[in-house]
Amino acid sequence: MCAKTIDTKDITYDSLLQGNKDWVKDTIDSDPAFFDKLSAGQAPPVLWIGCSDSRVPANQITNTRPGDIFVHRNIANVVVHTDMNLLSVLDYSINVLKVKHVIVCGHYGCGGVKAALGDKQVGLIDNWLRNIRDVYRLHDQELSAIQDPDQKFDRLVELNAIEGAAKVMNTSIVQSAWANGQDLSVHAWVYSLKTGLIKDLEVTAKSLDDVSPAFKVS
Repeated sequence: MCAKTIDTKDITYDSLLQGNKDWVKDTIDSDPAFFDKLSAGQAPPVLWIGCSDSRVPANQITNTRPGDIFVHRNIANVVVHTDMNLLSVLDYSINVLKVKHVIVCGHYGCGGVKAALGDKQVGLIDNWLRNIRDVYRLHDQELSAIQDPDQKFDRLVELNAIEGAAKVMNTSIVQSAWANGQDLSVHAWVYSLKTGLIKDLEVTAKSLDDVSPAFKVS
């Protein structure tokens, strides 16, 4: 199924509505029962925690369809243990939808991470980006040893996703699921805007054994 696209400068309020109609027609032509199946309910196997960047749509870059991935997005795919929005999504996806995978996916060229690397005030978002600066602080020795600015930028993107995955597994939500024997894995990925490919950072947690003793809850 190949979607019709228009240049971004030509996107208008009306063109969005027309685009929806075109998409519905194309979808039904390809699969007449698509919306009947979609409206019957959802059972996605994956929760995707990603960046709000418009160039990183979870379904398109993983070649999946509506209903396959439950999604939470924010600036720079940050995981904060007091973010009730994210925690609500995490709780619902694990305890109701019974997802089998939680993926924290960052992307190279992330504007939020780049802003966190700088020393200029951006605005309200500075308070949010402090979470990324905390990641830098935790890995200061490694990052300070990288002289090339682009390589340092890319590495902080990776470390932000890795720390995000760690924070997910440290939640009482995930730990309770593991304690109850639920089949659940947590992963860290990074997507490349230049190649379209996803890099598996090879950070996967599958049980309470993967949780640091400092964060274990009973």
